[in-house]
Amino acid sequence: MNLPAGVTVKEVGPRDGLQNEEEHISTIDKIEWINQLSETGLSYIEITSFVHPKWIPQLGDAVDVAKQINRKSGVTYAALVPNERGLERALEADIDEVSIFMSASEAHNQKNINKSIRETYPVLSPVVQTAKNEGKTVRAYVSTVFGCPYDGNVKVDQALSVCERLFEMGIDECSIGDTIGVANPLQVERVLSSLGNHFPKEKLALHFHNTRGTALANVLTALQLGYTTFDSSLGGLGGCPYAKGASGNLATDDLLYMLEEMGIHTGIDHHKLLKSGEWIQNVVGKPLPSHHMQMLRSGGIHV
Repeated sequence: MNLPAGVTVKEVGPRDGLQNEEEHISTIDKIEWINQLSETGLSYIEITSFVHPKWIPQLGDAVDVAKQINRKSGVTYAALVPNERGLERALEADIDEVSIFMSASEAHNQKNINKSIRETYPVLSPVVQTAKNEGKTVRAYVSTVFGCPYDGNVKVDQALSVCERLFEMGIDECSIGDTIGVANPLQVERVLSSLGNHFPKEKLALHFHNTRGTALANVLTALQLGYTTFDSSLGGLGGCPYAKGASGNLATDDLLYMLEEMGIHTGIDHHKLLKSGEWIQNVVGKPLPSHHMQMLRSGGIHV
């Protein structure tokens, strides 16, 4: 296999994981979890969202969380930002990286943002420019690249068009999302080969969901194509609140095991990561779906 020597794992659990939880998680617990994650060797943690609390009440304490965590040198602390008002709050909280978002499919963009794709660009452009002017890096999430719960199949040209417009705005990285977990390795090869012909691979990240059990297979395909940045959520926590059935983010702990066993460097301490996973599993009060969390519960491994 043609594999990279190392990859970057971007932990999105505190945002993408917790945003879907119905039971309230206290601000103190969110801060404690992020502080634990900061000690695992992760270089990137998406800690919260500045979307209006009306839409994601679980993350309504975004400013408090961002201001009260212990920031570790060498770790990027990022947050989701929907518009200029959200950016004001994110800048007040001194977020390191701003993450904007939109979809490759019209119907999901309407459900998620309440705007068409064309109407979304003028909302995001000033966010990108202001963030860059403030010295922040900017990342964009493009959802439903591999399939939409409303439109079905999504043409690669649609994703290309959206990514191109976002890079023209000045984003630093684009995260390509399998929002409902429908992607398979052949599709991943086809889509990423096309995207890789238009954009530098080092500026693209992959955000797979494990809804149908194909996330790690899709990661392996991406690795062989030369992609080295992957989003994941510890324990497989979370999913998309605007895509019914899109449970099961790619689990950081399962991803890390596969990478390490293949000799691919991540810089993350697996033991510390599992302890943090066990801790947040107790906080949310329900079993997390990753294989390693299942093994911990059954006594198959210990931390």
